[in-house]
Amino acid sequence: MSAVRYNKLVRDRVPEIIEADGKRCVCSALSDDEYLVRLEEKLNEELAEYLESKSMEELADLLEVIRAVASARGSSIEEVEEIRREKAAKRGGFEKKQLLIEVTADD
Repeated sequence: MSAVRYNKLVRDRVPEIIEADGKRCVCSALSDDEYLVRLEEKLNEELAEYLESKSMEELADLLEVIRAVASARGSSIEEVEEIRREKAAKRGGFEKKQLLIEVTADD
């Protein structure tokens, strides 16, 4: 029998999916602090996967982790979206595709 070690945060149903496939898995519950650390690791993992694949599925995974981070920090995706809207109203979005090259100030 071979074992593969992962030591990474997984979605809630992954253990039951693994067991439904006839395999066994070992999981443990994380403390709130460790959960945040692992969520941040997962955020980086999902971002890297999106950057490599450019797939909407990976972008959706990234959004799911962002939702989990907001919740773990006592907020919500709705609050994050409201903050995004406020910032967009004040500073704009990215629709104009502008690249800032240089700023010169009179000394």
